[in-house]
Amino acid sequence: MIVGVPKEVKNHEYRVGLTPAAVQELIRNGHKVVVQKDAGAAIDFTDDQYVAAGAEIAATAEQVFEVADMIVKVKEPQAQERAMLRPGQTLFTYLHLAPDVPQTQDLLNSGATCIAYETVTDAQGRLPLLSPMSEVAGRMSIQAAARCLEKSQAGRGLLLGGVPGVEAALVVVLGGGVVGFNATQMAVGMGARVVVMDKSVDVLRRFDATFGNSVQTVFSTAQAVEEWVTQADVVIGGVLIPGAAAPKLVSREMVRKMKRGATVVDVAIDQGGCFETSHATTHAEPTFIVDDVVHYCVANMPGAVARTSTLALTNATLPFVLQLANKGAKQALEDNAFLLQGLNVVKGKLTCPSVGVAQDIESLTPEEGLALL
Repeated sequence: MIVGVPKEVKNHEYRVGLTPAAVQELIRNGHKVVVQKDAGAAIDFTDDQYVAAGAEIAATAEQVFEVADMIVKVKEPQAQERAMLRPGQTLFTYLHLAPDVPQTQDLLNSGATCIAYETVTDAQGRLPLLSPMSEVAGRMSIQAAARCLEKSQAGRGLLLGGVPGVEAALVVVLGGGVVGFNATQMAVGMGARVVVMDKSVDVLRRFDATFGNSVQTVFSTAQAVEEWVTQADVVIGGVLIPGAAAPKLVSREMVRKMKRGATVVDVAIDQGGCFETSHATTHAEPTFIVDDVVHYCVANMPGAVARTSTLALTNATLPFVLQLANKGAKQALEDNAFLLQGLNVVKGKLTCPSVGVAQDIESLTPEEGLALL
């Protein structure tokens, strides 16, 4: 199989779909890999390293898409990339389709087989290809919040961890999943006061057992969310429903009641965000202000630490890339029920029901989609 790795084109996105080490694994399995020139140069994966691993270098994205049987990326394909997809080609990347109608329609029109990292599952029902980036984003969310609290960023002028004799900032974490756990680790480590909210008592027990008195756990109800959000100096939105649009847990009215200069970091923005006031931003212009509340809503947060993120992501994706390359998409999906859950689009049909619900369009199950291949 010919595997193509284009250079990412999203704003300030420096990650790359495959490292040179991953390319070498594909070459050892008898495949051909074509990497766009300078695809990994920003994070010190040079063209020479890719060539040494066995890859061919293509001058343009068009050349990569033209020859590749499978495209391996990081972020959802942008409009110019979607126009290069063709029937029968396999796309393996993050898609986050639920809030993105134009992308959904373009992928349906492409005829390509599109497999989303974020809906691949494992035997425990977890999301193994989303988890590495959720870990990164969760940790980064506290770094971003600490910066946004500074007065120069229109924040409250608070040091996240305080100093002796001065109270630390109050951080409220919405959702106790991978993002929430990693955000909590960082916030506790920096000395903040931390409240974690979740609807699962078992999740709250895990936080209590891990962090003890360093964290206050609160069962999440609408009333409790309003109570704590309006007290908070920082709110981290880390709620996820796999493949679906994120629930809007924080209303405009709640934001209106928040402290002047408080900060919200909406890590769920890839799936539409969990604050009603959120809209996606970029690393070039990461924040905006609504009702004197600073909003940080960067849709590709891990792209800022692109080398760490690329290494972590490739560690998780490579086994699946090898399965798809070694067996072809149809056989790999038939043999791996967890990979099959990543099938979002095939032959012009949507095969992710949660996206169908979010966009109010017809969809098949992944199993029904597989029958079309």
